[in-house]
Amino acid sequence: MADSKPLLSLDGDPVAVEALLRDVFGIVMDEVIRKGTSASEKVCEWKEPEELKQLLDLELRSWGESREQILERCRAVMRYSVKTCHPHFFNQLFSGLDPHALAGRIVTESLNTSQYTYEIAPVFVLMEEEVLKKLRALVGWSSGDGVFCPGGSISNMYAVNLARYQRFPDCKQRGLRALPPLALFTSEECHYSIKKGAAFLGLGTDSVRVVKADERGKMIPEDLERQISLAEAEGALPFLVTATSGTTVLGAFDPLEAIADVCQRHGLWLHVDAAWGGSVLLSQTHRHLLDGIQRADSVAWNPHKLLSAGLQCSVLLLRDTSNLLKRCHGSQASYLFQQDKFYDVALDTGDKVVQCGRRVDCLKLWLMWKAQGGQGLEQRVDQAFALARYLVEELKKREGFELVMEPEFVNVCFWFVPPSLRGKQGSPDYSERLAKVAPVLKERMMKEGSMMIGYQPHGTRGNFFRMVVANPALTRADMDFLLNELERLGRDL
Repeated sequence: MADSKPLLSLDGDPVAVEALLRDVFGIVMDEVIRKGTSASEKVCEWKEPEELKQLLDLELRSWGESREQILERCRAVMRYSVKTCHPHFFNQLFSGLDPHALAGRIVTESLNTSQYTYEIAPVFVLMEEEVLKKLRALVGWSSGDGVFCPGGSISNMYAVNLARYQRFPDCKQRGLRALPPLALFTSEECHYSIKKGAAFLGLGTDSVRVVKADERGKMIPEDLERQISLAEAEGALPFLVTATSGTTVLGAFDPLEAIADVCQRHGLWLHVDAAWGGSVLLSQTHRHLLDGIQRADSVAWNPHKLLSAGLQCSVLLLRDTSNLLKRCHGSQASYLFQQDKFYDVALDTGDKVVQCGRRVDCLKLWLMWKAQGGQGLEQRVDQAFALARYLVEELKKREGFELVMEPEFVNVCFWFVPPSLRGKQGSPDYSERLAKVAPVLKERMMKEGSMMIGYQPHGTRGNFFRMVVANPALTRADMDFLLNELERLGRDL
């Protein structure tokens, strides 16, 4: 062994560690911060899968590589990744780069602690509660509970589990044997995590009763009443309604006051999936879209979306003050949650969640809020609304663009009608041909690297673009670029 090749490890060599990390951060600044946020650079450097595998050399071998090779690996990873911070990345409900939030992410990744006890994460246990308190206040609650979750889907699943436990606490010990047939209700425009959660929790997707939405994508309270009565007539026991504030495609806000009235009449838990639209609560101008949210029992909210706090930053907020989270999920592991500690063990919040290890997600939002202030974040939300309105008005002026509907949020849904289809709306194959346009344009924009916009069919509507105005760095020039680029890419169609 003494004659074997030494391992290329940096253990015990602080000078080499610092040199490596400085070089990596330098590559991050070059490839992600400078190039990744520049409109003159590509959103993505598209490569076919087999070619990309060769470029990255993904194979893991028995021997290590040199520092120079590792740095080149880092640069390649960044070069060929999609730049979600780019001003022309419109593909998801998250985008942009907030430098203070990024600084928070660097700090938490460097400290590498777990958010389960005060003894190992004293700063972040206190910080999480302060951030959650602020978010609850924006919902309209003076007290309550909550936790940062690994994504909005998990927040929604927690809400289903908590509502079930509150109604049938025996299910924690006895499982599904303790339950009658249950029914939960959500709109046809809900996030897919509601059905996923029902399947994961053993309720089954058949327990999800789908409520009709109107032409704008909002849940119809009268149909909710009808679905509840129908479920009861079929022998099921209703226990939960999930409303949506900011649907994924159309950006619709369900009528929360009317839905809360229904829940109150029937004694049902009301959960509001505000993962996308929750940040609108920061805006005095637009928060009316969530009127009634204070009547909810639980709220899911993702600041990593409209506020650009960085993935991932998702919270579940509860109006409950009876320690429901801990009663539902706690298992009192004696090696972690000892009750004879020298400090207040109520600060050990890890038993509120189903995870053991839990990453710190509060710092990025806290640091960004400290830097921007509530007023700065409100301006960020209002600017997104204003730019979405500008895009709509510009879109209306141009031939070949057709709105799916007038947006009330920052989702702008539209068709690009290429020259060959203009004036042919009455032809029998018009819709079929129009539905093929968005996939072709998506391929062209990605292979050129010029921008990224999501598209999808919706009900009887063929494929259309869903433009998301969320990046705080966007300007009117970026909206103009979007329209100009679609015209350029589609002029021969």
